[in-house]
Amino acid sequence: MSDQNKSGLDIDLGNLCSKDAFGWAKKTFSNRSNKAGEAALKVDGVFSNMLKFGNQRIGIASDGIGTKIELAERTGIYHTLGFDLVAMVADDLATAGFEPTNISNIIDVNRLDRTAINALMQGLNEACNYCNMSISGGEIAELGDRIGGYGTGMHFNWCSTAIGILPEQLDAPFDGTLVKEGDAIIALKAKGFRSNGFSLIRRIMQASFGNNWHNEAYNSQKTWGEVLLTPSLIFTPLITKMIHSGAKISGIAHITGGGIIDNFQRVLKATGLGAQLDNLFEPLEVMQQLIELGNVAPEDAYLYWNMGNGMLLVSDQNEAQALLNVAEQMGYEAQLAGQITADKKISLKTSIASLEGAL
Repeated sequence: MSDQNKSGLDIDLGNLCSKDAFGWAKKTFSNRSNKAGEAALKVDGVFSNMLKFGNQRIGIASDGIGTKIELAERTGIYHTLGFDLVAMVADDLATAGFEPTNISNIIDVNRLDRTAINALMQGLNEACNYCNMSISGGEIAELGDRIGGYGTGMHFNWCSTAIGILPEQLDAPFDGTLVKEGDAIIALKAKGFRSNGFSLIRRIMQASFGNNWHNEAYNSQKTWGEVLLTPSLIFTPLITKMIHSGAKISGIAHITGGGIIDNFQRVLKATGLGAQLDNLFEPLEVMQQLIELGNVAPEDAYLYWNMGNGMLLVSDQNEAQALLNVAEQMGYEAQLAGQITADKKISLKTSIASLEGAL
């Protein structure tokens, strides 16, 4: 299976729409040139932007958790989604080097369920405490049948915007301009699917087990619904610690929708260099099982899912061990995954795939 439409999404079309949207946004940047709030990053493809307020350098990022929400509606487990919401925006900020400080969120619902809302906000509280952020704003909007979902319970969408500051250790945000040939690439291991690729996951589950697929046993301890709801591991505390430790990083890729190659291309745009990724973390067990259940082609799996790799960091070879040491000290799994090359392509090789992507 190598047809993007079988997943319910078209990554190429999504990229084109994002490019169009950024084109319109960029036309507004001149409105605030040399004024407080001027947008400092004017390159396409970044997940967050830097705003200048005098000497203060503030980053801003917005995102949501997509159709992973259906897992909560199916299982009645709501408190884990806060980690997904924070991971999407905090880790986007960390990708550019920002230290996230505040988050504001909007919950759109068809009708109110106080217990569910309380559980969502409890999880958001726990996630923000995990990475030292404050919940500084939010809204709950009742939109009736404009919001659909699974079952008879509360249906909802959840999105947020986060801000952060650029640490004094950094002269500028990470934008890939300092990446050079021979640099080391470090992979950070993910716990699960984060908040991406669930359109394809749900199609596989529905075809394999029917309407109540979330209740099917994954193993003797958990159902498929519970396993797929595994909360995102937030990498922000690790990146912040690395920066404050003085370790040098030249680029970071947050592996979200579009997979490893599509997201790592963002790091290489500024230099036109390539990458050899020959020691990535192998796909997680749950991903391997879904590949088999859905007869998913490797190129599709690596396009829609992180395949066990939540972030990729680039550093000088001499700095790589220091970064690995920090990760080990903080309980994150990290390993050398490859290196930057002069070839204008990204080559990826694992036990199940050998892929290339041109820049």
